[in-house]
Amino acid sequence: MKTTYIFLLALILIAASSCKKTLQLSPEDSFGDANFWKNEAQITNYMVGLHNEFRNDQFQFFRLGEMRGGGLTTEEAFTLSLQESPVIEQRLEENVSGVNNWAGFYSPILQINLFIQKVEAAGFLGDDKKKYLLGQAYAMRAYYYFHLLRTYGGVPLRLTPDVANGITDPVLLRMPRATEAEVLASVKSDVDKAVGSFGTATAKGKGQWSPAAALMLKGEIYLWSAKVYSNTADLATAKTALNAVTGTSLLPKFSDVFAYANKKNSEIIFAISFMVNEAEMSTVSLFTYDLPGIAQDWYADSLASAPKLTDPLNIGQVNSKQIIQRYRYSFRLFQSYDNLDQRKAATFYDLYKVDKTSGAPVVKVRNTVLRKFLGTFDAVTQKRYFSDDWPVYREADRLLMLAEIVNAEGGDPSPYIKAVRDRAFGGPGIDPAPFVNSSKDANELAIFTERCKEFVHEGKRWYDLRRMKYGNEPLVFINAGHPFGVLNKATQAYKILWPIDANVWTTDLLVNQTPGYATSKPE
Repeated sequence: MKTTYIFLLALILIAASSCKKTLQLSPEDSFGDANFWKNEAQITNYMVGLHNEFRNDQFQFFRLGEMRGGGLTTEEAFTLSLQESPVIEQRLEENVSGVNNWAGFYSPILQINLFIQKVEAAGFLGDDKKKYLLGQAYAMRAYYYFHLLRTYGGVPLRLTPDVANGITDPVLLRMPRATEAEVLASVKSDVDKAVGSFGTATAKGKGQWSPAAALMLKGEIYLWSAKVYSNTADLATAKTALNAVTGTSLLPKFSDVFAYANKKNSEIIFAISFMVNEAEMSTVSLFTYDLPGIAQDWYADSLASAPKLTDPLNIGQVNSKQIIQRYRYSFRLFQSYDNLDQRKAATFYDLYKVDKTSGAPVVKVRNTVLRKFLGTFDAVTQKRYFSDDWPVYREADRLLMLAEIVNAEGGDPSPYIKAVRDRAFGGPGIDPAPFVNSSKDANELAIFTERCKEFVHEGKRWYDLRRMKYGNEPLVFINAGHPFGVLNKATQAYKILWPIDANVWTTDLLVNQTPGYATSKPE
């Protein structure tokens, strides 16, 4: 119990620092329920602390939602991290689980559970304030459990702050995995509570959960329910939620959506906030080039006249030796863009290792590095800060989810796809291969292709593969009818869900391994 309170204190201190406010706190050894949850400022700052924890999980959201999606590669490699290669290559097993301890999500879930319990009981809060805070909490908990559902299927469904409520016996804290249907029902319940709690409230910024963000999450959850679990009636619910999001618009220029100087623009619905001297999306640097080695025969192209590269994206900084490319996107993904598609250059920078020692230049390695989310460069200190915001939801996502829903209903998704493609090519009438409504399968592939190009590094591709379909099969399975699958259904169907690490079931004997994975758990 004391551990919980120490963690709670840490959250409050983080919140206080983020808000630039001073809180009067009791000494750590006396910190607890008797000294907290007493006024609106404490509760509001606690919510800021929850969002700070949410920001800390950004790379985990990315890892779970994208690394297995086929866009990353370990081919054409020269400095890749061994840590993530099993995830990228679909080599997950009990002893190589990709992530440990349920991705670390139960710690923030416990804190959210405590927050919900305390805020619901807080008589001193005004009704509108209480509803807004509960809307944020329920949306955040739904988001965490939605990730757990899509990652593991059934998971322990813990909805009360058990340890904080005095339950400390490890045996009493054991909890088996709920069914997928039970987790889905809980996620739906939470997001419905979030939307209901927010009501018609006005959003208080785009860096925290808001009414529009909750509606986006509801649309995504109900779309998943309709297509993955065949609850087709949920398509209408998803469409209603997404159409209720108003006041957003696509920016004319794709790269401006992510620009450091253009945060929280009209396209952003909800983004995890980063800021110079506050926090960086530090893992982005692992998708850029090896700065000390960039001059080792790397060129802008394979022409004999091409100059040798030094630092084409101005990554240079005082601690430059720490910048080493660990992960990369497939060169085939880079090549899939039309050259007129502004998303290509805004997302990737291509470079080539070329042997020019004799005769015509010979390309040894074709590489892409991430240009998206490069943050901002301080010319005085020669330091790059990877502090762009990370979109959770934006207008392009809303449009392409609506396209997917309309297509599933048998309608024409052209208006939604056209809006995204027109922006990609710089305006109406420029697209060299405009979308033409066709069969449901052909439309689905076209929508998925746009999502692949639009949402690189936004943590969506693996989930898209699992949700979207060709015929009756999800795109995640290798199929002669499309080029996107990453799993062989005959031998790897169980791998659409992730294994849990052995430490989980040795700690909680009621938890069983994800079906299909071998386990050394004693009977």
